[in-house]
Amino acid sequence: MKALAFYLPQYHEIPENNRFWGKGFTEWTNVKTAQPLFWGHNQPRVPLGHHYYNLLEQGVMSAQMKLAKAYGIYGFCIYHYWFCGKKLLEKPVENILNLPDKNFHYCFSWANGSWSKKWLGDQEGKTIIMRQNYGGEDDWRAHFEYLLPYFRDPRYIKKDGKPLFLIYRSMDIPRCAAMMEFMNGQARQNGLKGIFFIDTRHYVGQRDIMGFDASFEFEPFYSMDCYHDRYPVTAGEIIKSWRHAPLCCRLPIYDYRRFYRNMTERTKHYAAADKPRYLGAFVDWDNTARRKKDPTLVFAGASPKGFGAYFERQVKNSRKLGNEFIFINAWNEWGEGTYLEPDEKNGYGYLKAVKKAIGEETGTC
Repeated sequence: MKALAFYLPQYHEIPENNRFWGKGFTEWTNVKTAQPLFWGHNQPRVPLGHHYYNLLEQGVMSAQMKLAKAYGIYGFCIYHYWFCGKKLLEKPVENILNLPDKNFHYCFSWANGSWSKKWLGDQEGKTIIMRQNYGGEDDWRAHFEYLLPYFRDPRYIKKDGKPLFLIYRSMDIPRCAAMMEFMNGQARQNGLKGIFFIDTRHYVGQRDIMGFDASFEFEPFYSMDCYHDRYPVTAGEIIKSWRHAPLCCRLPIYDYRRFYRNMTERTKHYAAADKPRYLGAFVDWDNTARRKKDPTLVFAGASPKGFGAYFERQVKNSRKLGNEFIFINAWNEWGEGTYLEPDEKNGYGYLKAVKKAIGEETGTC
């Protein structure tokens, strides 16, 4: 089983973020200013040793890859930002081609949504930082040509000889099937077998689009859509079980253990299909660092022990389906409270849980 952890490259300055969020903005800006909103709320999240790294500093990504590999992570699924020829957060990714580590692997997830100021209460996304526009064949060709050096990199993750390429919001692309067919043609013309396209599934009723080779369930949101009415913890349960202050009653707080238990129970009953259906896992989720008092959801009760137990189940469920990959959300989504990187509270606990689950699966632990 090859565990792939999603990787956010927003840990360095770029002009667009400085212009809209203020000079010096990175993901750490939100993380450092987070405040606890109720008793026992795990905020702010602090990296181990207060290591607020800059991804443009030499050696940072190499050290992350070495650490991930040591704890059973096969590779990173790195968010890739392409806006009809305009690139964002691309410098750390472009540096990968020059990194010396030849044994660690990576692939891309095209995060193809527009950037807006939703983080600060602009719910309708009216303040656009970077709008996503979808061009035709000229843009598709330019996009493929940019990706080609990575696809040719021996470290780039492949399935059946084809480089993996996830699309985050396929439903937003007007001619998605035609685009994938065109890029597959370009790949074959350049000596590749094609591209292994994976559709990111955010909810149960998401429309199927022709041309994808596989799908992937993005957690925790896919499971939240499956059992939305069963998961929210009531105000009484929160106060009784978690001793939170009254403010928590107005927050979307979910029981981590109950949520994960139902998630793994559902995937246990999946049957193998013609196209792979890759399973997801998540470390935790709490995006109050980004959205302050208006988070998407907050989990109560997350711990390395709990994650380890449920991740082991999800790995077994994935193996039963004959899947080669399992996706973890995430390596370093600090602003959303889901990260494997060591922190001041749990140390290397979550990484040890991954290593144990993967080790038991392969018989090497």
